[in-house]
Amino acid sequence: QKELEYIGGALESPRRPLVAILGGAKVSDKIGVITNLMDKVDTLIVGGGMAYTFFAALGHTVGTSLLEADKIDLAKEMMEKAKAKGVKFLTPVDIKVADKFGPGASKFMYVDADQMPDGWEGQDIGPKTRELYAAEIAGAGTVFWNGPMGVFEYYEFAGGTKAVADAIVASK
Repeated sequence: QKELEYIGGALESPRRPLVAILGGAKVSDKIGVITNLMDKVDTLIVGGGMAYTFFAALGHTVGTSLLEADKIDLAKEMMEKAKAKGVKFLTPVDIKVADKFGPGASKFMYVDADQMPDGWEGQDIGPKTRELYAAEIAGAGTVFWNGPMGVFEYYEFAGGTKAVADAIVASK
């Protein structure tokens, strides 16, 4: 109850700018959250597996990354709605990709978000994105965060989530 009251209050009368950070695996898990936040936030930051559905909506290839193909049109609508409302909508500009999912990956590298190689899978946000997100968080009056930026369960792909946490800790 205390958490609900605190979160509700923070979203109803936040210190501005209000920055929402949404990560996790699926757009479908966050549809309601994104829709409700769109009328409240100044900036919406996307990461995690759901970012690849937004990449596809932007016309980028996503290799073997998690993709909800049936949600691409919804992702386009959400980005258009954000633009119409003047909400800054940030998706990763670079990503850490691997030759396969999880700790069994034998190769990984950083690529620009619009340069996903065939046969590779996105696992985490990259260093440019970490800096971009940290700068946005640094200027926030209120931060709402729900979901990881990558496959944080594995050390190799936890850096993005840790960088966001560090940015929040360093913010005012």
